[in-house]
Amino acid sequence: MRGFSKHEALYLANSVLLFIHEEDSAYWREWELFGLPGGIQSFLAMDIVLIVVGLIGLRYVILKQRVGMWFALLQAACGVLAFGLHESFIWKGHPEFTLPMSQAVLIFTLVVSIAQATYALRELVKERGSAT
Repeated sequence: MRGFSKHEALYLANSVLLFIHEEDSAYWREWELFGLPGGIQSFLAMDIVLIVVGLIGLRYVILKQRVGMWFALLQAACGVLAFGLHESFIWKGHPEFTLPMSQAVLIFTLVVSIAQATYALRELVKERGSAT
């Protein structure tokens, strides 16, 4: 993505993938899969929190503040967790998230999350090394 730093591009790409996954989750009624109380209402409330936290993190990334690296690690962990949890349900025979686009979003989320975590960790280690 032209005009974006690598960190910004990874954060933005993962944000888009995770937001699309949340749309897909509503289709599959994810709250039922996880046994969450409150149905769609609590699911949407949770999504509001996730989106706000994600956008706050994006702000720190764009402003090149160190805390943006920590938001990137949090987001990457969420992406890896999303992939792992959903794939484990599929392996157990659940039909949710088995459509090709659902699978593509989960796989791309895993790949981008690993790249994002690797980049953020390298930058944090580099920063720490230059501070000593």
